[in-house]
Amino acid sequence: MLQQLSIRNYAIIDELEIRFHPQFNIITGETGAGKSILMGALGLVLGNRADSSVLYDAGAKCVVEATFALTGNETIMNLLAENELDEDVLLVVRREIAANGKSRSFINDTPVTLQVLRQFSSKLVDLHQQFDTLEVGEDDFQRNVIDSLANHALLIKSFQQHFSQYSKAAKELQRLKEQQQNAKKEFDYLSFLLEELQEANFEEDEIENLEAELKLLSNAENIKLVLAAVSFTLKESEQPIVAQIKSLVQQLHALRTNHAGLETISERMQAAHIELKDIADEVELLNDRVNMDAARMQQITDRIDLGNRLLKKHSVLATNELIEIKNKLQVQLQQVINIEESIAVNEKSVKEYLNLATGEADIISTNRKAVLKEFESKVALLLKQVGMPNALLRVNFEKQTALNIYGSDIIQFLFDANKSGRFEPLQKVASGGELSRLMLSIKSIVARSMQMPTLIFDEIDTGISGEAARQVGVIMKDLAQHHQLIAITHQPQIAALATAHYFVFKKEQEGRIKTRVRLLNDGERVDTIARMLSGENISESVLATAREMVDRKN
Repeated sequence: MLQQLSIRNYAIIDELEIRFHPQFNIITGETGAGKSILMGALGLVLGNRADSSVLYDAGAKCVVEATFALTGNETIMNLLAENELDEDVLLVVRREIAANGKSRSFINDTPVTLQVLRQFSSKLVDLHQQFDTLEVGEDDFQRNVIDSLANHALLIKSFQQHFSQYSKAAKELQRLKEQQQNAKKEFDYLSFLLEELQEANFEEDEIENLEAELKLLSNAENIKLVLAAVSFTLKESEQPIVAQIKSLVQQLHALRTNHAGLETISERMQAAHIELKDIADEVELLNDRVNMDAARMQQITDRIDLGNRLLKKHSVLATNELIEIKNKLQVQLQQVINIEESIAVNEKSVKEYLNLATGEADIISTNRKAVLKEFESKVALLLKQVGMPNALLRVNFEKQTALNIYGSDIIQFLFDANKSGRFEPLQKVASGGELSRLMLSIKSIVARSMQMPTLIFDEIDTGISGEAARQVGVIMKDLAQHHQLIAITHQPQIAALATAHYFVFKKEQEGRIKTRVRLLNDGERVDTIARMLSGENISESVLATAREMVDRKN
């Protein structure tokens, strides 16, 4: 329930505070006095768009604050817990707009996003403005009306969750099938490339090592000649170098005591002898290992040729790059195999989610269909009450095969204003006044099925007068027995039925026009309603009529 609305620096309001009655609140005033400005300010705390053009004083910020009583409102309490906000018996929603147009939102003094603010406001207030009568002709509104009466919000939520899972799984399945189709086009070719590389079975650096080996074998004859000559000179010639060095070492060794420097020279010559002897042995060993092998050369040449063909084919330069390509091909081909497995899993998920969603959609359809006749009858009675005795509303209900996020039903409200038997969509046949009364009738029925604590009507009585207006007021008063109701009206018949009557007026102060609001006492109410009936010229009979209208509400 909206307890209090505080407005500062908004439009032609410098500062204003209104405390609302928990039942039927009426707001009246001359055209242009600022009644709709109040609704605009309230719209800000409900999450409507804001900009700096609404500032009364361009140099200060605008602040709009609404205080709600939360007694028994479990939905809001759950939202507070979900958003980790302080829980209290009061909920204070505040919207601030800076001079640069930037706005900030708060719930119980904690900053929140505009999305969170709107989430709360949608559960606190149903704000119906004059242009919203067109909403009654929209598919979403009509479906939501029937769903509210069917009282299956949890079922709708479950269905939408399963439908979303189904849609997501179906989309993924389609993607996998397209991926599989594209992959299959290359599968045979990729398999051929992989098989070719697997058959070649190159090891790391193999081509490079083979090229080095081939170079060795190709020069084996010259290498053996040189190695043999070196070995012969060092060990087997008439005067082998190794033997000569050994002899010199022995000579120096014999004289080492005769000169201090000969000891070092002798040791160095000894080391040279040992090194040359080792070199001679290694040269001989190498010579033994180097052999002419034509068969091996051919084998190596064939292997290198195969490697070069594959290197050129895959546009790479080294053996290891071929091995990397082979590994990537194995991964690619395995992915194709994995796609088939993923498709099988997704097909199962799609089927499961579709079955769940379809089953729930069928129950939703049954629930919706079950409330249609009673809804049509209640609307007809209320339309008769508000001066439309010949008007009828019919709900066209069609079940379709394909599911969507709202189920499997097409729901359309059709209207016949004169019992002609020709039912047409609302926008085609209903006037503005008829739409207003129809909207009120529908909302009065739906409100009983909702936990919406506050209903606000901004000039919903447009286009009606007399007894029809009074009956609209009666419906509002009846609604206010279970819901707080705030209404802006120009109809004295409606204003007279209110629990609390607020009068909006303009006042010049300090050279500027400002909007003010006053809660009227009984005498002021009679005067105000008299003016609504006859203008400024109020006769005693008009005052008597106004007094009777106010007294009758009790």
